[in-house]
Order: sequence, then structure tokens, then C-alpha cells
Amino acid sequence: MKKKLILVLFIVFACKNEIPEKNLTFLNGYWEIDQVVFADGSSKQYGVNTSVDFIKIENKKGFRKKAQPKLDGTFTASNDTDIIEITDNNGQFLVNFTNNSNSGIVNQRTEVLVTLTENEYTVRNLDGITYYYKRFEPINIQK
Repeated sequence: MKKKLILVLFIVFACKNEIPEKNLTFLNGYWEIDQVVFADGSSKQYGVNTSVDFIKIENKKGFRKKAQPKLDGTFTASNDTDIIEITDNNGQFLVNFTNNSNSGIVNQRTEVLVTLTENEYTVRNLDGITYYYKRFEPINIQK
């Protein structure tokens, strides 16, 4: 428990945010995971993703859905939705997710928004795992 508290405090105070609030609109759109870096320093690279995240944020509230891109440029979306609320914690944005699963169990988690540009963003969860995302670019088979 003490280690977890120290990790949470480290994440909150060591990762001060330099992301302007107006840039939160960059989160809107389709994203694919690029890399995960675990708390022990090991990492996992992702090549081709069969699913992407669709995020829609307005006034720091919104949702995230999983979607599967199709070759014709359309998407098939899942029924599973994460409700998102972004809070400002002393200059650092926390992304709070709530998911009501089909089993009736409510799952909640919080991630720290570490970086955000038009084409990339990074979040770190309270276990010290960092997720790197890049803007999804559909495969164009008509080139």
C-alpha cells in the first residue's frame, strides 16, 4: 500500500502538465496504440492494430469506444463505451474513465495525460504503465 501511495504521489508531482486546455480537442478522433512501457521499464511495441479507439470530448467530458476499421474506410463500433471526464489537478490533466460493462459491474480508472499533440498522446496509469497512442491513419487500398 505504501509503495502504491508513493507511486501515485510521484506521478502527480513529477509529471507537471505543459498541455494547454485548448489542446484537449486534439483527443477527438480515431487513435491506435503504438507502444506500452511497463513500470519495470520493459516495453511492448504494436504493429498493425485490429481495433482503434474513437474519442469524442467536449468541455472536458465525452466518451471512448472501440472500433474496428474496415478496408472500405468505414468502422464497426462496439457497444462498450467508456465515459470520460477530464479534470485539472494543479496543472495536470487527469482522464477519468467509467465503464458500465454488460455484467453490470462499474469499472473506474484514472490516467494522467502526459503529452498531447495533434498526432500523438501519452497517458500513464496509477500503476506506472505508460501508453503511447498515435492518430489512426486508414489503409488506402486505392493508391
